Amino acid sequence: MKILFRVCILSVLICSSILASAQTVTLDYFFNREIRKDKQGKEVRFHYLWSEQAMSGFSIFGSAFKKEGFKLDSLEIAPTLANLKGSDVYLIVDPDRPKENPKPNYIEANHIAAISAWVKQGGILVMFANDSANVELLHFNKLANVFGMHFTNEMQNHVIDDEHFEDGGIVIKNNPVFKTAKKIFMKDICSIDTKNGAKPVLKNAAGATVIATAKFGKGNVIAIADPWLYNEYVNGRLPKEMGFENDKAAVDLVKWLKSLTRK
Repeated sequence: MKILFRVCILSVLICSSILASAQTVTLDYFFNREIRKDKQGKEVRFHYLWSEQAMSGFSIFGSAFKKEGFKLDSLEIAPTLANLKGSDVYLIVDPDRPKENPKPNYIEANHIAAISAWVKQGGILVMFANDSANVELLHFNKLANVFGMHFTNEMQNHVIDDEHFEDGGIVIKNNPVFKTAKKIFMKDICSIDTKNGAKPVLKNAAGATVIATAKFGKGNVIAIADPWLYNEYVNGRLPKEMGFENDKAAVDLVKWLKSLTRK
């Protein structure tokens, strides 16, 4: 009986230790807060949600984080140093313009101060933009500029229709982040300018930076030119014969973010 008790106690301690050491990835639900009506006419949230299994959701991306031991969380209110404290990775995706949200929550000076202080203490910030016609870049860039990065108005990888998927292709070779994905798809994206220590991570065929990173204090910031890992482009929507590997890229990215965390 004593042996069984000790085994139970040891199991509890091991589980507690695993849970305590697990990293948390928090997805912003404040700057991106899109609403639409469902079939019953009820207003519901959509677009880049962990729980959203539709084409516009992040459920597959979230699964990649969970497989690497991350706990998924979201932040419905404005970020502060206090409410970011429990997060290891913080994702801000495609901040709203009035077109998506009549009353968008813009990234303001107090948000920038809180986020940059959190990064400086060791947090990992990931900023997913979009082409300039589909994201609010003015305020987003105020945050990006703190870390030596700037999302431009220049569109890259324009894809006219499904017959031109190849125009969104990026071939990857000897990349320190994407170690298994050899070809990815990113369509209608912006480019990223870097300075003051910020560095390109990935460029497209035209030489434009589409992913960049910067060290800031004890933390890191990653800028990405598009929210390209939503379900539509990691679940078979892409033509298999073209060899796109966004599913592998999602796993590569998550593993890299995990390697950057404090724990």
